[in-house]
Amino acid sequence: MRKLGLVGGTGPEATVLYYQGLIAGIGQLKGSEVLPKLSIESLSPFEVFAYCEAQDLAGLTEYLLTAIHHLAAAGAECAALTAGTTHIVFDELVKRSPIELISMLDATRNAAQDSKVNTVGLLGTAFTMNHDFFARSFAEVGIKVVTPNTDNIALIQQIIASELEHGVVTDASQQQLLRIINDMVIEQKIEQVILGCTELPLILNNSISPVSCLDPVPLHIKKLVTHIAC
Repeated sequence: MRKLGLVGGTGPEATVLYYQGLIAGIGQLKGSEVLPKLSIESLSPFEVFAYCEAQDLAGLTEYLLTAIHHLAAAGAECAALTAGTTHIVFDELVKRSPIELISMLDATRNAAQDSKVNTVGLLGTAFTMNHDFFARSFAEVGIKVVTPNTDNIALIQQIIASELEHGVVTDASQQQLLRIINDMVIEQKIEQVILGCTELPLILNNSISPVSCLDPVPLHIKKLVTHIAC
């Protein structure tokens, strides 16, 4: 089994889901007494937000690359980022990483392709929605990615930064997010919605969303389990 490194903490709630999901996934493949070989380097979502707000992608790259080097030094043979926003600099990290990096975007895009959709909505941090890294990945398989309007982008960022990153979920915020998705269904004809911040599954899921949710976390975990299990 390969040892996996996780760049976690960005945010904490999703990191817990990765840890639990990797244990469950390896257990299903190898037996309940077999655990994944794993190291976690815990960073801060608020440091990530600060780099993004300053448009300092070089600084963000160095911040994440330092974590990847620490994981490699701990014996990790491959690594993954556990937040959507950090994938803004994924391509640059791949070029400079001492170990293989496994993308969240690929796993999510492939699931959308399997669903045979043409247009998907993207929710996430403002930095994720205002950059094109999800759109570029999905365009490779002919799927269009659209985002909410400027006011709704700001609202989603506020909910993520002030509530979800702290593990806080409110009915009022949930209703706001559902309204945004419904507007995107009507106005932009989305067929699925990407939960592009890994904290959004705390508040959104298929049972309440007007369209099915593409949750990158379980999709990414499944890909990671397959990769490290051999």
